[in-house]
Amino acid sequence: MALRQQLTQKLEQRLSPQQIQLMKLLQVPTMELDQRIKQELEENPALDEGMEEVDEFDKDPDDDYNDDENEFDTDFDISDYFDDDTPDYKTQVNNKSKDDEERGVPLSVDSSFQDKLTEQLHLLDLDDTQFQIADTIIGNLDESGYLNRELDAIVDDLAFSSNVMVTEEEVEQVLKIVQELDPAGIGARDLRECLLLQIERVQEGNITLFTAKKILEDYFGEFTRKHYDKIQKKLEIGDEDLKEAIDAIIRLNPKPGGSLKDNSKSVQQVIPDFMITEFDGKLELTINGRNTPDLKVSKEYEQLLRSYAEGAKTSKADKDALTFVKSKLEGAKWFIDAIRQRQQTLYTTMHAIMMYQYDFFLTGDETNMKPMILKDIAEIVNLDISTVSRVANSKYVQTAYGVYSLKYFFSESLSTDNGEEVSTREVKKILTDAIESENKKKPLTDEHLAKLLNDKGYNIARRTIAKYREQLNIPVARLRKEL
Repeated sequence: MALRQQLTQKLEQRLSPQQIQLMKLLQVPTMELDQRIKQELEENPALDEGMEEVDEFDKDPDDDYNDDENEFDTDFDISDYFDDDTPDYKTQVNNKSKDDEERGVPLSVDSSFQDKLTEQLHLLDLDDTQFQIADTIIGNLDESGYLNRELDAIVDDLAFSSNVMVTEEEVEQVLKIVQELDPAGIGARDLRECLLLQIERVQEGNITLFTAKKILEDYFGEFTRKHYDKIQKKLEIGDEDLKEAIDAIIRLNPKPGGSLKDNSKSVQQVIPDFMITEFDGKLELTINGRNTPDLKVSKEYEQLLRSYAEGAKTSKADKDALTFVKSKLEGAKWFIDAIRQRQQTLYTTMHAIMMYQYDFFLTGDETNMKPMILKDIAEIVNLDISTVSRVANSKYVQTAYGVYSLKYFFSESLSTDNGEEVSTREVKKILTDAIESENKKKPLTDEHLAKLLNDKGYNIARRTIAKYREQLNIPVARLRKEL
């Protein structure tokens, strides 16, 4: 087949570098924006902090960037920006785009709960074999602190990996030593054993704890299924004694390993991106810009560009210097413009959300929240849905009733008997209130909850009630039963 050449016309839509930069800045929350601006200030010497001056350099770009061969100004030392001793091939990489986002995995320096258990082992009087067994057991604990491996499997691990020959009885003895470490419940093989280990630590002739231990030992199945009548009949105890014993069990920690893990977690502070305040019955919106410095283009770089544009460019180094100054000035102007557009887009989008959910921001009542999706706000502000999604991502608003994520205000709709559309958050609020006010001895089932909402005019099925209940982390009626 012969090769042929032909001309074709093709229309493509591509994002400019300014648009890509704006899209990235839109999804950056206020807490990270300060770091992003500091990074840009360090990388671009043509960008300065401070208010723009009235007489700033504002000539026509064609005059600034002309290539006429004039006399070259030697006051500017380009060696400040280029290291002639370093070859170009060592400073340039062509396998990565400038628009690629750098994603790194942070390294955790916090010690795990297994490390803390191993530290406790060193305080015990164990021989080498016992220490090796205990260390292997600790290494096999899951993140909740449970030992999910069989003892014979641990025996095989010790034999093949460490050449330590032991029996299951020896592993069982060392496991009991591990179970005496803190926190109580570590090394249990199931929930029942975990709770029993904790009960045994605090049992000191207390009749309530003795009853709780008896329930866990002999009637754990009835306890998990909340068959309290059977437990009362078999133990021959009254309602008050049973209630106190169950309360003692409920206070135990079902995931002892997680408690150590939670203590090592750092608490992340949420800085709201917006603030809504009420003044004389009207809402006012402000953007949190206290950590965002004012930016301007460096006056020195503008004067430097003028001198280079009017001077002679007879060598390659002179032209490279002019290109360098141009790129830094353009980058500074692009960044300042992107920050301004970001603030304007954030304010416009948040103002549309505030007006859409005006009744909620005024009262704080979830039942006043309207159904709202990204498309609704995108049509109001005349922006793309993806842009509104970037604005809502990782952003928070401070109100008189608390700090909310912007995603909190987006919800689906549900129809009532009269055809009115209401937010699913309103339905969830009514569902939560109904469950909180129910008789805990006879909690409402999903069928009863569906009937309750249907009587109030909400067209909702039982399976939808179950879905909303799971989203709210509310257990089924049987598990909500109390004495």
